Amino acid sequence: MGNKLSNKRVAFLATDGVEQVELTDPVKALRTCGAEVEVISPKSGTIQGFNHHDKGQKIPVDKVLDDARPEQYDALVLPGGVINPDALRLDANAIAFVKHFVDSKKPIAAICHGPWTLINAGGVKGRRMTSWPSLRATGQCRRHVRRMPRS
Repeated sequence: MGNKLSNKRVAFLATDGVEQVELTDPVKALRTCGAEVEVISPKSGTIQGFNHHDKGQKIPVDKVLDDARPEQYDALVLPGGVINPDALRLDANAIAFVKHFVDSKKPIAAICHGPWTLINAGGVKGRRMTSWPSLRATGQCRRHVRRMPRS
């Protein structure tokens, strides 16, 4: 893959409950391409990864959110899991961090339930995107609704 992303810094914003593979695999891929990657979390030390419903590995945190400056990063990744973005979207510092990327029009990748945080940061209005189906507002998901036959 080479160093296509050398001199690029990518922030991964996550906390306990992150879907492990949605964090670890993209981190590995970006590092393989030469990016400098940091896992940023509201808490220090480690965060608890999950493999769907089961606890996974502890993942080291590179920088505490309070010490992270969004202007120092070229892109943001928001991994999913249900617990992780649900906690982050209620954290004012996390929302402000994400909002910087939205307002600066820097690249943001949001995986699975990751857009939940992006929604709270005002980053999805007027955009077409993918996510886990439950993130769509009720009543808007027509494609998955079956029509009942008339009797």
